Amino acid sequence: MATYDITPRIGPNLDRHLVFPLLEFLQERQLYPDEQILKAKIELLNKTNMVDYAMDIHKSLYHTADVPQDMVERRVEVVARLKALEDAAALLVSFLQNPNAVQELRADKQYNLQMLNDRYQIGPDQIEALYQYAKFQFECGNYSGAADYLYQYRALCSNSERSLKIIDSKSFSSPLNQVQSRIWLMHWSLFIFFNHDNGRTQIIDLFNQDKYLNAIQTSAPHLLRYLATAFIVNKRRRPQFKEFIKVIQQDQCSYKDPITEFLACVYVNYEFDGAQKKMKECEEVILNDPFLGKRVEEGNFSTVPLKDEFLENARLFIFETYCRIHQRIDMG
Repeated sequence: MATYDITPRIGPNLDRHLVFPLLEFLQERQLYPDEQILKAKIELLNKTNMVDYAMDIHKSLYHTADVPQDMVERRVEVVARLKALEDAAALLVSFLQNPNAVQELRADKQYNLQMLNDRYQIGPDQIEALYQYAKFQFECGNYSGAADYLYQYRALCSNSERSLKIIDSKSFSSPLNQVQSRIWLMHWSLFIFFNHDNGRTQIIDLFNQDKYLNAIQTSAPHLLRYLATAFIVNKRRRPQFKEFIKVIQQDQCSYKDPITEFLACVYVNYEFDGAQKKMKECEEVILNDPFLGKRVEEGNFSTVPLKDEFLENARLFIFETYCRIHQRIDMG
């Protein structure tokens, strides 16, 4: 099933921290040798500040209690940098940890900036320091701490590029950068859409917009797997579905897997025996896909019944289409 694994296509479009849960999933499913996964983890970790984690994996991979000297030196650098950033942001962090002081903040951002400057001697430098501190916490793997600080930072910062979603803004730097940002957004959103009650509807609302669908077709056709799955598991047939089948038909040369081929069998070629064979392959693809086979819940993967929903609806697709094009049906 490693043939149908699209993690190598997805990974380059994710923040490296988001790749770790995918590698954990692949290791759990044993799609690749353990040694290969562990080496990939170390390669990822070497460009983060998660030095202790990298050391643990190195010991596990090479069955040793020792670690390379460059890892030891890197750890010293990370600790020193963290302390320096903590000191730079200390004044603002202290303010944010004081519930009585925080109550003084209002919805008016300009008022807040003036109040912080006048009463607490907190200015733009300290606010920027909070951002750098939060970013470093994220690089160290302290995601919840980083999220808390970034939430506060967004309420105070005056940098529109950091505080607002501007991907669909007309004033974007260049069309190419805008397309790339849409591709990043779609890849990152997979973690939410397949871990949310209404996500399978929302993914259609986002991915099937012309500007996003164009980005998929030109630069990330592997995302068709997730859009196809969302269309199949949705109980309510959507008017966009017929147009999406045309996209599947057009893009068979650039990307296909059992899920997109299943739709082609049913709605393009009317190959019902082929569709039933593809269903078995689809089941394996779903079970071995990090987003379709499992969901992220508090950092761990837990099983979701997407496979069962998919197979039930896939059978219904075959039955409906078969009935539509035949005047007589042998119920046997």
